[in-house]
Amino acid sequence: MEQTDPVMAEIAQAVELGQARAAAEARERFALLWARLGPRGDPLHRCALAHYAADVQEDLAEELRWDLRALAAADELTDERAQQHHHSLAVAGFYPSLHLNLADVHRRLGDPARAREHLDRAEEAVGALGDDGYDRMIRQGIARCAARLAP
Repeated sequence: MEQTDPVMAEIAQAVELGQARAAAEARERFALLWARLGPRGDPLHRCALAHYAADVQEDLAEELRWDLRALAAADELTDERAQQHHHSLAVAGFYPSLHLNLADVHRRLGDPARAREHLDRAEEAVGALGDDGYDRMIRQGIARCAARLAP
């Protein structure tokens, strides 16, 4: 049975700040949450936090660091834990987005080889997605990133 998770609620509040163009405040909240969780905290919390924290970074190296944290946490996450948050979640469905983000940040950092590596992994993982708006957005993002990497 799904339960309210106070940490996920705090992450959602920080995401809302970022979406409201309060990126500096969102970054601060994410950093404070990360300090509380630590690098060995709950993988679901770390994955979600790092995934969204990457989105509000101004520095590409920091964005990459957060994206790598999200991927590392996903590698530790189980479907059982993810489904405690929401019954529909499967860890395999996280990877297309995580690898897309890594592909895009490597592209923007001027590392097309690493970008291509993560884009390939995103494309390999895309079969885990369904066919809703979010899933279509990720597929479109993969296609856009591929076009930007094309010679």
